[in-house]
Amino acid sequence: MPASEKETDPESWEYSLYIPNDLRAVTISRRTLRLILTTHGLTGYLDLAELLASELVSNAVRHTKGPAALRVRWSAGVLRIGAWDADPRPPEPPQELGQLTESEDGRGMGMVRACADVWGWQPLSRFGNRGKFVWCELGAGDVGGSGPAAPLPAA
Repeated sequence: MPASEKETDPESWEYSLYIPNDLRAVTISRRTLRLILTTHGLTGYLDLAELLASELVSNAVRHTKGPAALRVRWSAGVLRIGAWDADPRPPEPPQELGQLTESEDGRGMGMVRACADVWGWQPLSRFGNRGKFVWCELGAGDVGGSGPAAPLPAA
């Protein structure tokens, strides 16, 4: 398969990286994501995907106690990046980028909302698990595909 074809239509795959509640895990998650995307030929997503993953994982580590995880999935031309944490409370509603202050806190989900094609969260209690999963998606239209793909079913 030619490289350009592989970039827009690789096989479906999924990775999970379980991390401790440690701010260093944000850097480890970002570097792991870069390796995954590079290996799968999805380099067009690198910068934006790293930004979004950093925000999601940072929120999971900063605002909860206990372990967390980064989940990365490619399916049907859509890249889904998500963070699991053990706290069932919903994330703070994101602000519009124009309403964000110079503060270091409170901008993350606003950036996710502004940069991702779609984002969401779900409590995991309905599956018999604890915590929540906060996710965002980047569609194939972002890197030269035929346009944004429909959202994937909830994880």
